[in-house]
Amino acid sequence: MNTLPLAKRTQILSMLVEGMSMRYISRVADVSINTVTKLLIDAGDACAAYHHEHVRNVQSARVQCDEIWSFCYAKQKNVARAKAAPEQAGDVWTWTALDADSKLIISYLIGGRDSGYALEFMDDVKARLAHRVQLTTDGHRAYLLAVEEAFGSEIDYAQLVKLYGAPQGEGNERRYSPAECTGDRKTWIEGNPDYDHVSTSYVERHNLSIRMGNRRFARLTNAFSKKIDNHIHMLSLYFLHYNFCRIHKTLKVTPAQEAGLCDSVRDVEWIVSLIEARAKKAGPRGPYKKDISK
Repeated sequence: MNTLPLAKRTQILSMLVEGMSMRYISRVADVSINTVTKLLIDAGDACAAYHHEHVRNVQSARVQCDEIWSFCYAKQKNVARAKAAPEQAGDVWTWTALDADSKLIISYLIGGRDSGYALEFMDDVKARLAHRVQLTTDGHRAYLLAVEEAFGSEIDYAQLVKLYGAPQGEGNERRYSPAECTGDRKTWIEGNPDYDHVSTSYVERHNLSIRMGNRRFARLTNAFSKKIDNHIHMLSLYFLHYNFCRIHKTLKVTPAQEAGLCDSVRDVEWIVSLIEARAKKAGPRGPYKKDISK
């Protein structure tokens, strides 16, 4: 089987994590779109497996959680009249848990926004933490039961609900302007949270990084995901690169270094090595069930 040179695979993965479209990459790198897709799939599987195995026992004190919206194939309101829409078409939510000190993405989950996904997400967050933490989420009701089920009383938990007024301006200016934040409300839920640190600012800022680094998340775009699997693979690649390869501008090290999960900056060639190591371990071909939750 033909294998792309290391430099070419590194180039393709680097362009993917910088938000370039797959067809644009195929033209610039002079490879077929199928080659780009295959490399994305391999990278997504390898990155998800590495995150699942190694982002453990995180020594965090404060965790912030949020969800970011995107869609696959068509927006939810258009799915009914979309032509040949797949089963997973419509709204897709990415749940993230971020360590407020190291800026590490502790856990992520791609799927719906209901209580079932909330519980699966919180169970995974709990499994990756070394000790009791202070947790802040927004006012999404699904968190209430999920946090209680996952942590019980072993959590200091508060919700931050932001209050918004009507957007300013008229006509199109009003249509495309964000609503004005007029204040916030902090609500005690469990334990003894420090109200000075009840905040979702860091995880919301990271939502912006996701949108800037993934055209699939850009608003008013034609670059949205057409297949849910590719959406998940791209996020797995993005999160591992963010944690282990991208130096945080404030911390001057990667989030994984700051969290004590590694002692050096990784690079895209390292991600290629993860793909190669996983390929060597692969057994005979056969049916398998893809785990899209991590």
